[in-house]
Amino acid sequence: MNTVLYYRVNGAIYETSAYTAADIDQLIRDQGLQSLTSTDRQFDFWFSPSTRGCQRRVNRAATELLLTTSTFSAKSVPLLRGSVVVATHDADGDLDGLSWQQLALVAERHRALTPRERRVLNRRIRRANPPRPATGLRLPATGLGSPATRPGSPATGRVPGRHTVPNTGSAHIRANIH
Repeated sequence: MNTVLYYRVNGAIYETSAYTAADIDQLIRDQGLQSLTSTDRQFDFWFSPSTRGCQRRVNRAATELLLTTSTFSAKSVPLLRGSVVVATHDADGDLDGLSWQQLALVAERHRALTPRERRVLNRRIRRANPPRPATGLRLPATGLGSPATRPGSPATGRVPGRHTVPNTGSAHIRANIH
């Protein structure tokens, strides 16, 4: 069985099987697959450079694994976006499944980030991810429905129990790989 790891943007990691690049293409659901190979040539990272709307977010777990398995620094590691499949290849360069030793090495490498690398990478990911649209009910700024004029509401205009998302003002689009 060709065991591969499927990294979703939301942080979930699934163990599944893939036998060809077409299987990986079906997992990622996109065209134009590209791959990067780790420095030790044990891991192949399959991803799509052109991601759709919700898939533009940086895949933190896959990017962290690429950082710990390559010679990239936290400042230079490509930020992998969307879904990513991690597999390996045989001596002929054909797709192959991950061995139990490689799966154990993946788990070990996920814990190998230094606090400095994590801090630098977190800063880059925060800058690269577009702000999520605010969800929830927006109340008018004035009038009887205003939080500032409702009895028991704080004068700041914030609704108790609700959290606001700060607008970072980053409205530009970044390239898929930095």
